[in-house]
Amino acid sequence: MKHFMMAAALAAGMGGTTAFADGHANTVTLQLQWVTQAQFAGYYVAADKGFYEEEGLDVTILAGGPDIAPPQVLAGGGADAMLNWMPSALAAREKGLPVVNIAQPFKSSGLMLTCWKDTGISSVEDFKGKTIGVWFFGNEYPFLSWMSQAGISTDGGDDGVTVLKQGFNVDPLLQREADCISTMTYNEYGQVLDAGVNPDELVTFKYEDQGVATLEDGIYVLEDNLKDPVFEDKMVRFVRASMKGWKYAEANAEEAAGIVLDNDETGAQTEAAQVRMMGEIAKLTAGSDGTLVEADFDRTVASLLAGGSDPVITKKPEGAWTHQITDKALK
Repeated sequence: MKHFMMAAALAAGMGGTTAFADGHANTVTLQLQWVTQAQFAGYYVAADKGFYEEEGLDVTILAGGPDIAPPQVLAGGGADAMLNWMPSALAAREKGLPVVNIAQPFKSSGLMLTCWKDTGISSVEDFKGKTIGVWFFGNEYPFLSWMSQAGISTDGGDDGVTVLKQGFNVDPLLQREADCISTMTYNEYGQVLDAGVNPDELVTFKYEDQGVATLEDGIYVLEDNLKDPVFEDKMVRFVRASMKGWKYAEANAEEAAGIVLDNDETGAQTEAAQVRMMGEIAKLTAGSDGTLVEADFDRTVASLLAGGSDPVITKKPEGAWTHQITDKALK
């Protein structure tokens, strides 16, 4: 979901950082990337089931939204940890905010393009001459690098694609303003179906299947804080309990969706949508024990660096992830 791909520009000018001084060895504040939904079920489950309490932790989960940029919250000391998509986090790091990935609960990407089948699109080559909805705020980079690798211009015309800046909805597809739009397997794709579209009318292209997926929903902290043994210890406990929450959520999708609904103060989510979302999210967290796989990091970086003339990062990041926490948490 584009919502967490907050503008890399937001990270500009955030060079100065201070350790998150909450004065407590056992309190953790987590900033989510978007509103309360099953995408974040593992954390709500860990809180509800007492997994954080078992680790002696008092965890506050802060919902996100369109006006909340997790890197800004982290930089300002408003949270100990944030969830972020890696393109956003790496862009923030290159611009001077030293964020580090300490755990990667999501093994796979849920990002895909959803297209009308009647446009004649059946392969990537068929994108030429078509209009494609793309989320921006940093989330355009996986798409741009994909097109760059496929040799397809993003400047329009018969041999290129016309990029439509997509908002936080699926209207461009439903209203036929776009031939394809960006969707998450667990969210917007379901919204298209909920609007009465039959899956047989659609064709989808998962970034994961195209080899251009970038890592999503990692846990990030400020680099300096990791030097503090007290902070390190509470992050070890936090990651251990969070992964316990994720594995419970995977195995108990309906219960997990119910726990998410209990925590949705807006009342905006429906049970059916959250159960469906949890089922899809479980596919993305499956196979991860929270440890970042270096090959997945390398693939993400390669995809971002291949983004043509305007890459999200200009060089391979150094020190952007660590196993310091997961090695201890998962012993």
